[in-house]
Amino acid sequence: MDKKKMLGATLPGNSTVSLQEYDIPTPGYGQVLVKTKCTTICGSDIRCIYREHVGKGPEGYQDVIAGHEPCGQIIGEGPGLKRFKKGDRVIVYHISGCGVCHECRQGFMISCTSPKRAAYGWQRDGGMAEYMICDEKDLVELPEELSYADGAQVACGFGTVYEAIEKVGVSGNDEVLVVGLGPVGLACLMLCKAMGANKLIGIESQPTRIELAKKLGLADYVFTPGEDNVRQVQEITGGHGVERAFDCSASDNGRATAIRATRKWGKIAFVGEGGTVHFNPSPDMLHDQKTIYGSWVTSIWKMEDLVERLVRWNIHPEDLITHRFPLTKADEAYALMASGACGKVGVCFDEELK
Repeated sequence: MDKKKMLGATLPGNSTVSLQEYDIPTPGYGQVLVKTKCTTICGSDIRCIYREHVGKGPEGYQDVIAGHEPCGQIIGEGPGLKRFKKGDRVIVYHISGCGVCHECRQGFMISCTSPKRAAYGWQRDGGMAEYMICDEKDLVELPEELSYADGAQVACGFGTVYEAIEKVGVSGNDEVLVVGLGPVGLACLMLCKAMGANKLIGIESQPTRIELAKKLGLADYVFTPGEDNVRQVQEITGGHGVERAFDCSASDNGRATAIRATRKWGKIAFVGEGGTVHFNPSPDMLHDQKTIYGSWVTSIWKMEDLVERLVRWNIHPEDLITHRFPLTKADEAYALMASGACGKVGVCFDEELK
């Protein structure tokens, strides 16, 4: 390959990956050139882009280089930088907002209302390439204590679930239920455990993910989805149900279970994207004074807080990565992630491939 060229992956939308050569880009004002070290694959990539292009608006894929969970090192500087410099290790907050709307000024670029909003890997080139251009304002410092694979996990999945946990609050007072132990659900268990949750319960059908939760010691109990799930949860919580529940399954039954398995005055967060839910408001929620929260990604300032706490807690998100592939085998990486028979899947470079 020409030294001025790089390899990048796009998603045609028919469950395949297209690898192409691109010119290595040059950073403009307020931008940096990042050498990608690790980019993990998100479930939303599979749901909205890999199998078919179904998204509109913020979820509309525009045939750019894929990958919205990137982490790497700055190797080139554009003019006008204020904080970051060549050599810095960085996580990329994956939505680049306008910076001046009300949501952006709160740090929630995910909710940017401007037509200039562009997500990496969706509307602008992302991390499934050897190099990528990033706006300085979208970067989070990666401490030396964390690997690039840790950082890639923070870029979306861990940041997303940390936001939900912060909304409902989790402490040693709480028994916690997580429905759906895909990468986000497993991340939820890992963070709730670090926060001292009293008892951790999972619901999952995929044997590989159940085994991973047990191997890493993330759950005290794991049940397979079924009609008895609410009863099972109540039996191990003194008949009350849990104080906090998270649905990461995006399934109708899973969401209803999260609501019904929560005790009086409990709090439930919906994190999984898509799908529907059917429940009876009066007996399932109103009469027991429960609160349901919707949570979508996180803010960049809270992502910085999370990175600091990961170091403090001495936990590593990369522990959830069960498979790593080189960019040349990105097709295998996406196919495996789409199968669900895995934890997190990463496309990695250099030492992060090991």
